[in-house]
Parts: sequence; structure tokens; C-alpha cells
Amino acid sequence: MNIPEELYYSSEHEWASVEDGIATIGITDYAQGELGDIVFVELPVIGVKVEQAKPCASIEAVKAVSDLFSPVSGEIVEVNSELETNPAAINQDAYGEGWICKIKMSDASELSELMDAAAYKAMLD
Repeated sequence: MNIPEELYYSSEHEWASVEDGIATIGITDYAQGELGDIVFVELPVIGVKVEQAKPCASIEAVKAVSDLFSPVSGEIVEVNSELETNPAAINQDAYGEGWICKIKMSDASELSELMDAAAYKAMLD
């Protein structure tokens, strides 16, 4: 299972990569594996404010529909519109082409509430 060292992780299996106050988020390799084949992603709306640990999007897979919980609070500034026609990108490349949205963080201190790769791996074990 792929757990990149440089990312932050939530207990709900989301990841965040932060650069210049913008968090790119998606679901982890573990989460996409548990969901199975992803067939639809309901993307958040650009400009909407989201709160840490609250639903901000949903992912529909063959097995189930699952909420995406925002790992940080802030404003949606970009969405991965490629997922509208190719939701399977999440299965193929959860940490790359399968990113879901970008959030302009309102409180960078929230990152301290997320896990590093070692803590996330320990949670899964």
C-alpha cells in the first residue's frame, strides 16, 4: 500500500498536500482500495466554504457511496473536473491524477490535528 511520506492524513482516509496555504486533497490508496471501482465523484462547488472533518464531496463506487471529509477548513478554490469523465483516475493514481479539490486554508494550525505517514500507517495496522 502506498502512503507517501510528505502528505498529511485524516482518520477518515483523506490526504492533504499543502503548498503556499493551499491544500490539495483526495482519498488515500487504502480508501480507494476499500471502495473498489469508483464510478462517480460529486465534486464540491468552487467558492464554497468547508470545515475540517465535515463532508465536502461524495464518491460513488460499485460497493458504496462515501462522503469525502475535508481534512482542513477553508474555501474551495479548484476542483479536478477531469474526474467528471474519468472518476477511475482515483483508483489508478489516488495521490496524483486522482486529486479531488484544492482548499485555500483558513487555519493552518489545523494541520497539527492530522497524521503524518507513520501515524496513518500505524492506524491501519
